[in-house]
Amino acid sequence: MTDKRGNNGKTGLLFPAIFTIFVSIYAAGNYYVGLRFFQSIQSLIEPYSLFYWSGYAFLVISLFAGRLGKRFYPGYVNDLFAVTGNYWVGAVYYSLLIWAGIDVLHFLTSLIFPATRIIKYPSFYFGLAVLLLVFLLLLYGTWNARHPRIVHYDITIKKSVPDLPELHAVMVSDIHLGLVVDKDRLKEMVNRINELDPDVVFLAGDTIDEDVRLFASNKMPEILKKLKSRYGVYAVLGNHEYIGGNNELAVEYLQQAGIHVLVDKCIKVNNHFYVAGRDDRVAGRMNGKKRLELSRLVDGIDHTLPIILLDHQPINLKEGQLNGIDLQLSGHTHAGQFFPNTLISKRVFENSWGYLKKGECQIIVSAGFGTWGPPIRIGSNSEITDIKISFV
Repeated sequence: MTDKRGNNGKTGLLFPAIFTIFVSIYAAGNYYVGLRFFQSIQSLIEPYSLFYWSGYAFLVISLFAGRLGKRFYPGYVNDLFAVTGNYWVGAVYYSLLIWAGIDVLHFLTSLIFPATRIIKYPSFYFGLAVLLLVFLLLLYGTWNARHPRIVHYDITIKKSVPDLPELHAVMVSDIHLGLVVDKDRLKEMVNRINELDPDVVFLAGDTIDEDVRLFASNKMPEILKKLKSRYGVYAVLGNHEYIGGNNELAVEYLQQAGIHVLVDKCIKVNNHFYVAGRDDRVAGRMNGKKRLELSRLVDGIDHTLPIILLDHQPINLKEGQLNGIDLQLSGHTHAGQFFPNTLISKRVFENSWGYLKKGECQIIVSAGFGTWGPPIRIGSNSEITDIKISFV
């Protein structure tokens, strides 16, 4: 009892601290970007400075207005705030990187060539160039995010399965169904998966983007129910099902869609192979119920049969190797989603995207179908993962 209270107390203090740091960085970055754009057009809008900063402030707070509004005032206006806020984060992020790079270059140039100091900086043309570049990046990133590719893997599991020499699996992670990845995009995803004619379908977490009500009201469970496979559809929860605060309702709606939701459960499929599904690692912080150790999850099952593990976050990958897992399927990373986060993701995760083998355990991490936050992908791709598994 004491430990639980202590953990909740630490979590209660941690969130405000993280939120304060985020808001401080967000505010500072926005001010820097806003100031640079203002300086570049100051001579043109000097009498209207108040209008500039008022409009700018509206864009800055749209991120928070959208997230708060969806809890209390759901509807079209709030959806507009939410989409604007998400795109604004991407716009400010790249504006910040570009302006910072120009500032450094300008500083170095003025040191090497002092005569350049007489050139007005930042000028209207600098501001226009940055604005155009950011617009093109967001335009490309949006297009790229909305055109998922099929990523193929051919792997071999050294376990013989009577009457099943091969298994054709399709895995999708991080769909983030909600406002951005709507029912039309879900229909496209379901159709593309069905065209692959899989034996089994795996959903590796973050299927729903927090708002379970939107998922249900837009009849998305009915669309998911149209997924076709010989052995069924199996899913685990991700951190976003918990962040939304309705993880149990998320499970209920996914089950209504005919999906087997494995929350620390292991199931034998047609006496041919096992699918083990771990609860997400944030569950303990959100509801106080720590997920099962992997050793307990697979204890007592027949390890002569192939064991496929669904675990949303690719953390501590050695666990699978130590506990007889043949194939682990994960997501969560989005492969960084957009540059230069793509480089950071590679340093944070042992396997940020793609295939990795540790002993006899093989791990495939998907970049995800959808997006979170800015609905863009730059330097990564949305994907559906197509896996041919041979048993020998």
